[in-house]
Formats: sequence, C-alpha cells, structure tokens
Amino acid sequence: MEQNKYDDPSFFESYSRMPRSQEGLSAAGEWPVLRAMLPDLKGKRVLDLGCGYGWHCRYAAEQGAAGVAGVDLSEKMLEQARSYKEFIQIQYFQQSIETVEFPPDSFDVVISSLALHYVADYRSICSKVLSMLAAGGAFVFSAEHPVFTARAAQDWFCDATGNRLHWPVDHYQEEGQRTTRFLDHEVVKYHRTMATWINTLLDTGFRIRQIAEPQPGPELLHLPGMQDETRRPLFILIAAEKPS
Repeated sequence: MEQNKYDDPSFFESYSRMPRSQEGLSAAGEWPVLRAMLPDLKGKRVLDLGCGYGWHCRYAAEQGAAGVAGVDLSEKMLEQARSYKEFIQIQYFQQSIETVEFPPDSFDVVISSLALHYVADYRSICSKVLSMLAAGGAFVFSAEHPVFTARAAQDWFCDATGNRLHWPVDHYQEEGQRTTRFLDHEVVKYHRTMATWINTLLDTGFRIRQIAEPQPGPELLHLPGMQDETRRPLFILIAAEKPS
C-alpha cells in the first residue's frame, strides 16, 4: 500500500511546522545516534529511501559522498528538497519505496529515516536493498519502535487531569496494519515485532552491526514533549551490512 499523505495540503502544512521540518537534523532527537551508526561516506554512492526534505542527502553530500540519490513519493517533499541547490551530486526521484528500482551494486550505503513503518512488505524492501548494495555495503535505517506501533492509539495513558501516567503496550504479537492519527490526520502504519525487524534482515542475507533505541539528548529536552520521550523507546535504529 503506497501512501502519499504529504501531498495533502493540510497534512503538509502541519508537517512543515514540526521542529525537524524547520530545523532539520539538529531537531531530530535520534540523529546523533543514527549519524554515529553510519559508515564513512566520503567517496561513497548513497541512496536515501523516503528522503523527504533531503536532510540526509545533503548530509551525505557534505561528507563527500560521490553521488547521492533521494527517493520519495511526495512531490511537495521533493520540491522542498530540490530548493536547496548547493550540491550537484544529489539527484531526486519521485517514486515510492515499494517501486524503486536500481541495478545491482548501485550503492555503497542505503539510508532510510522513519519511513519503513509505512511499508507493508518489509521483506521485499530488504531483499531489494541487498541487491542494490555493493558487497560490504551498509543499510542504516530508523523506524518507529514496536513499543510505539503496537497499539493504533499510539498515545499515553493519562489521569483525569491529563497527566501522562504510562505508555500502554497491547496486541504486540499481532503484526500488521494500524490506522492511527498523526498531525490530526488518519495515517496507515505497519506494526512489526522487534524479532521481525531483526530476523527479516538476517533471513534476506544481511549481517547486523548495531541496534539502538535512542533517547533525545539533553540539548533537546526543552522542546515540547521531548522530556516524555525518555520514558519509553520511540525509535529503533538498525545498522546492517551486505557480506563482502
């Protein structure tokens, strides 16, 4: 199922007001950990699946990547990404993650940030990425944590006065589609257990290098809602590699 909520004017307007939309990677609580999981990008061929505004593409170019491809289904997202013209080695393609096709061994690094929980067939994407990577290449991605995606409500349990008491987890073992609310719109996501996130990579031929469940750093705790993000994992970050 391919979704393109970001070309809905109302949804895109709400998204564009988010701190990470306005301030980029510096406002992404998971970024310092994801950055540390990336290999050296100098001279590498890099693909960003679900590139959005192109923040990670520009980071790769800043690090000296030889070529960078950004793929996103949203015309509005890519319009914003293309408005930054300082790096000639970046190319953007309007395609869904599900339909993207590049020849075997096209890239040395594949990145995806908070996009794969919108994809129904995760196994197919893993197989496709393995093919597109050169031997020894890296696949580094972030996604919403299974603790976060298990319930469609994706919200805190609060007392009568609205104080956040705890984060409930239920139906964890029931993988599949969740219709939830994000930026006051209905959005379809896909819940997977931690075992599925990891074992699918292993089953398709990857080796796991690192797994992280990051908290926002102290420099971000002043932002709205960030203090509560230390109470439960919001994201899972995985670094894998194609065997040489």
